[in-house]
Amino acid sequence: GGLILFAIFSLVMDVFKIGYYSSFYSCLSAIKIIYPIVQAIFVVVQTYFLWVSAKDCIHVHLNVTRCGLMLTLTTNLAVWMSAVTDESVHKAHSKLKKNMTEEIFRWLLKERSQRGGKLCTIEECNCNSQICQIFKNGYFWLYPFNIEYSLFASAMVYVMWKNVGRFIDHHSHHIQRLKFRLFRRTFFIGIMLGLIILVSGLGVLILYEVQVNSSTESSKKSQALTMYYIFNIVCLSLMSLVCIGGSVIYRFDKRDMDRHKNPTRTLDVALLMGAALGQYAISYYSIVAIVASTPRDTISALNLTYALLMIAQHTFQNVFIIEGLHRQPP
Repeated sequence: GGLILFAIFSLVMDVFKIGYYSSFYSCLSAIKIIYPIVQAIFVVVQTYFLWVSAKDCIHVHLNVTRCGLMLTLTTNLAVWMSAVTDESVHKAHSKLKKNMTEEIFRWLLKERSQRGGKLCTIEECNCNSQICQIFKNGYFWLYPFNIEYSLFASAMVYVMWKNVGRFIDHHSHHIQRLKFRLFRRTFFIGIMLGLIILVSGLGVLILYEVQVNSSTESSKKSQALTMYYIFNIVCLSLMSLVCIGGSVIYRFDKRDMDRHKNPTRTLDVALLMGAALGQYAISYYSIVAIVASTPRDTISALNLTYALLMIAQHTFQNVFIIEGLHRQPP
């Protein structure tokens, strides 16, 4: 269900991109318009494949199946990298256009519009119509859904790749069927707290984007940054406390630890730690930049606290997950 939700938004993004590029197709290469069409076909085919075959456990043609799934996985990662790059370039161009004079921007646009000896006019290469602006802003705001779709699909394909050739013992006594009851014990409290954090996070993000991008007063931008950092500091502190609490509960649990060699679990741990390295690096460089910069104001202090808590939260969370992976079933 989540995959289909992200797939629908990804298809809408591709439609917007096709409409945007078609507005001045004479200045662009054909690959610019062909790419979103091919990507839309890929999204439809892959979503159908995962919907039909996500629970399949293949026991024939193992090498071919593993190769095909790994090719699909790497394709999703390539699409993800392309989407992140396009979004970053779009933001850079928006800031560049905002900071330079109109004459310089028109000159750069004129220089970049030259294709094969043909020099397109500003009117042909610029997005002036209202519908073109709608397409442009629409696909830009839908980029996060496409990024999440690629990561979502990559995770599902990775699970399918792990299950190739796997046999399940249906007579095992260790299989526990979890019964989800909404109003029993702490399930309801956890769901409510999670929804509150999710809605609050979206509200803070929207307010932050509006204040930073639309306001010209430095005081309002400072207020938006302060609100953003305080909210994230509170969330990271709560997450760290919860992970520490979970690790403490593990100490009172009487279940044994599984010390046997398990290639799947080893790969899970390696991917978990590898994924955390990116956030560790971002936090480390943020700390170095804050310590080396002057002056040190309130926002710098909040940023430093945020970076330190990000490292702590990822560390406690990874320890909690890795310990959970090594626990024997009840």
